Amino acid sequence: MARRTRPRLRTALLAPVLALGATIGPAAAPAQAAVWNSCDKWGSTSLNGYTLYNNIWGQGAGAQCTWANSGTNWGVWADHPNTGGIKSYPNAKKVINKSITSLASLTSNYNVTVPSAGAYNTAYDIWDTDYDFEVMLWMNHNGAVGPLGSPQGSVTLGGHSWNVYKGRVVNPDGSYHEVFSFLRTSDSTSGSVNILPVLKWIKDTKKWWGNETIGDVQFGYEVTSSAGGLNFTTNNLTVSSS
Repeated sequence: MARRTRPRLRTALLAPVLALGATIGPAAAPAQAAVWNSCDKWGSTSLNGYTLYNNIWGQGAGAQCTWANSGTNWGVWADHPNTGGIKSYPNAKKVINKSITSLASLTSNYNVTVPSAGAYNTAYDIWDTDYDFEVMLWMNHNGAVGPLGSPQGSVTLGGHSWNVYKGRVVNPDGSYHEVFSFLRTSDSTSGSVNILPVLKWIKDTKKWWGNETIGDVQFGYEVTSSAGGLNFTTNNLTVSSS
């Protein structure tokens, strides 16, 4: 059984969502038959070198289904109530398992269709192999959601301009991990991102971590609310490393 995505506890809700726009009717799969779909809480599959997760992990979650035509073309229908707190992070994961200094490149292309209603972000979630550090790259977001931690200024890296935040998640057992969040200064639904310069900036310029071994590069949707049912579609996603 594939390891499910590590529970995600960092992103804070800035304020209650007061109203949602028009909703989209339920659609657990695209018009054409998907090669995989799951409405199970921890549903997962592997396709074309990517592992897909439905990953409904938050408290008070509603219904959600993930479908996939391939590891790079997939989507989600989610109907989570209009309450605070992240309900899910449906995502596709690519395993890297290389140290920062041994990576010659780490890049990604993305193309998504996201709703105008609801509260969510579309983000890369990058972990070291020990899960001591987490790097989030927010490509777009909607509604009353925001990153964990305190602002650390702005920077242009990897082809994008970001507002940077640094925080820490403390678990009930006293363990913790550091979170570095990069929020794109304007929303983007398609493009490319050069991830390696971001990782090197954290290491060499800020010295927030050492020569970590990068384990997972995940990409998906952190959904806080999507009352009535909303669709999130990954038209194309590729993650490449050398």
